[in-house]
Amino acid sequence: MLNHFTYFKPQTESELLEKIKSYGKDAKVLAGGTDLLIYMKQGIAAPQVLIDVKGIFEYSKIITASDGSITIGASVTCNDVIENECINKHFPVLAEAAKTLGSYQLRNRATVVGNICNASPAADMAGPLLVLGASVLAGNESGEREILLKDFFLGVKKNALKIGEFVKAIKVPAYFRDAKSGYIKASRIKGHDLGICNVAMCRVNGTLKFSIGSCAITPVLLPDFDSIKINNKLVIDTALKSINPIDDIRGSKDYREHLVKVFINRLLAKGNSH
Repeated sequence: MLNHFTYFKPQTESELLEKIKSYGKDAKVLAGGTDLLIYMKQGIAAPQVLIDVKGIFEYSKIITASDGSITIGASVTCNDVIENECINKHFPVLAEAAKTLGSYQLRNRATVVGNICNASPAADMAGPLLVLGASVLAGNESGEREILLKDFFLGVKKNALKIGEFVKAIKVPAYFRDAKSGYIKASRIKGHDLGICNVAMCRVNGTLKFSIGSCAITPVLLPDFDSIKINNKLVIDTALKSINPIDDIRGSKDYREHLVKVFINRLLAKGNSH
């Protein structure tokens, strides 16, 4: 059962900032709500105020800048990403990962920004955004600050936002436009289930980047590799040293480590294909 709360749906960013400043710790920003509302039903979260960003028109947009970078607004849904022509053509790993997140109905509500702010180790959108060098644009009463996504995740369900801040958008730099990329996820069942393990890869200008999800307290971005000198063993050894998977109801530590090896081999084969 949900706790009693006050609901606001501001129409402008200035109105949003005003509500966040007024209610502080008592408020939660609502984007898709697919995680937050579940936590509220379970009694894990009990905010006194919900501030819904979906009423702010500019937050619903995926914008391509003149330099080729893209900005994904706070209320852009996973289905918006899947259907976006620019993303499918130039940053396809984002659409690839979004398709694995939940059901079609869930993706109509679930937002990319919400998936990141929830800071789950298993977040489907985290890995692809990490290998694409993404950053978070955090709004506050002074303006905004940019946080590299690799510095955004602090622990399970913990992110780098300060009190009074919210995520306006996620920015993906033009440098990774048209990079060779891929994403693989394993879950217990086909369809909407949290991943046992996920691995994302990106190859750009002689550099290979990998990220791993569901195998540590945060999504893990591995150090960059030289795509010319690379060998599978080096990547796998580095990955296994960088993660710390657990045994849980979804999979064992050993099984997760096995999946990491298999997925890295598959993605390297894809990344080296022409």
